[in-house]
Amino acid sequence: MTPEQQAAQQEAQKKVTDWRAAATAATWKAVAKKFNDAGVDVHLLCYNMSIGMTDDQIEYGFKMAEGLGVKAITTSTTLPMGKRIAPFAEKHKMLVGFHGHDSTDPNETATPESFATLMSYGKYNAINLDIGHFTAANFDAVDFITKNHAHITNLHIKDRKRDVIQNGRITTRGAGMFPFGTGDTPIKAVLQLLKKNKYPFPANLELEEFNQYITSKNETVVDLGKECFAYEKQCLA
Repeated sequence: MTPEQQAAQQEAQKKVTDWRAAATAATWKAVAKKFNDAGVDVHLLCYNMSIGMTDDQIEYGFKMAEGLGVKAITTSTTLPMGKRIAPFAEKHKMLVGFHGHDSTDPNETATPESFATLMSYGKYNAINLDIGHFTAANFDAVDFITKNHAHITNLHIKDRKRDVIQNGRITTRGAGMFPFGTGDTPIKAVLQLLKKNKYPFPANLELEEFNQYITSKNETVVDLGKECFAYEKQCLA
């Protein structure tokens, strides 16, 4: 970047830092009220905590969560950050659901073993299981949920194909996201499991990387969202 661009970036970052410093619990309660007045239950806060974050930035996320009145934070991050986050979660008595991806990087949350490692760092470290990524990584979502349901904050529901892994590396990734019911993810089996056992955590419909599909059918992401939601309702019938 040019010196001018760098200065502009620093100024923008300073404005965000200053705004965050001025935010209070009342700030977030007003935000939650807007959602509640619209009939939306603010159950979770997604606050991604990257490896470069300061302690103040981590603390800010927990204060925001408390102000919003949510039951847990969810985050996409690494195992080393999970170890850093655990004392903050303990301090605030706030669950943190760590989001998994399909990855062979040992620092990423992707395998049953990596989730176990995260939870070993502290009793408030929990699981935000993305059943699409978990399936793409060639694991069994139904079995994992059955064994770990007490530690799950929420699910992400998406449909993916399984990855092809050779010599410990992903050689063919599961081709992005698929319209629900056309990939390998056991969406129906997972939703039926939740229904049967009345697990208390939400299953969040998630749409991403559907641009090619939407363009080919001349749809909007809202149209596709309605189709996927209708499929979920059929799965629960």
